[in-house]
Amino acid sequence: MKNKFYNHIVQLQENLCKEFEKIDGKGKFFEDKWVREGGGGGITKIIEDGEIIEKGGVNISKVFGELPESMQKQLDTKDNKFFACGLSLVIHPKSPMIPTVHANWRYFEMYNKDGKVSDCWFGGGQDLTPYYIFEDDVKHFHSVCKTICDRHGSDFYFNFKENCDKYFYNSHRNEARGVGGLFFDYCKETSDMNIPKWYDFIEDVSNNFIKSYMPIVEKRKLMNYSNTQKDWQEVRRGRYVEFNLVHDKGTLFGLKTNGRIESILMSLPPRVKWRYNFKPEQNSEESKLLKILKNPVKWIS
Repeated sequence: MKNKFYNHIVQLQENLCKEFEKIDGKGKFFEDKWVREGGGGGITKIIEDGEIIEKGGVNISKVFGELPESMQKQLDTKDNKFFACGLSLVIHPKSPMIPTVHANWRYFEMYNKDGKVSDCWFGGGQDLTPYYIFEDDVKHFHSVCKTICDRHGSDFYFNFKENCDKYFYNSHRNEARGVGGLFFDYCKETSDMNIPKWYDFIEDVSNNFIKSYMPIVEKRKLMNYSNTQKDWQEVRRGRYVEFNLVHDKGTLFGLKTNGRIESILMSLPPRVKWRYNFKPEQNSEESKLLKILKNPVKWIS
């Protein structure tokens, strides 16, 4: 399974980068291969200063070795040998009318003293972080997510959407990072879903991710915006940074397992602002965003 999934994300990285280059029209990804001390490595692909994409990354990694004691406690396991591989992407558009998007799909194995697999699971998800609310865009993103989920489990979308709302949440701000999507973790074998079925689900979600996001980019890429709106985008990007550095489990896992710092932090936007106690005007489009972030919305009934 680990070889099958790794081969999938290698091809997926190639496909996604081609799609993003195509829609940008100017920017090109550059490739940075790296080796992890302790076992494994990865391929980081970065695009910067494009026509539409201000900064983006589509990364794959395959790491293995000994799990740090702190991670053993977190996973509640006595086994300390592990293997993990996955693909993660973040796209930060120039225009504040186009939302930032994040996605991640991963596979994890643990081994006992005899070197046999003692546990394994899939995880991942995708979420949207707009700066201005266009309800049709958000509903489209969630609609694609639900269509895919429904092919694999009748309760998948609503469960994983709820997980996403809870996970991508800046508790120190009492607000969501964005308008959600899907989040799932520890997808292990059950009476209903064996590991091959979980693989089929992950493959379906990841192969169709582009359908959830690209139509939004196409619709908004030619919209005009003001310096004030760009300023708001950079203030809100600060909240994105706060989540990734304070709460994100993927960031913490990478740091604790001696991951590559540049690849782990590629998710951070290029230009960000923190303004002291900044509050938008009442009844403005900016305040509309904050109202939604304070109270998660059921975008699909």
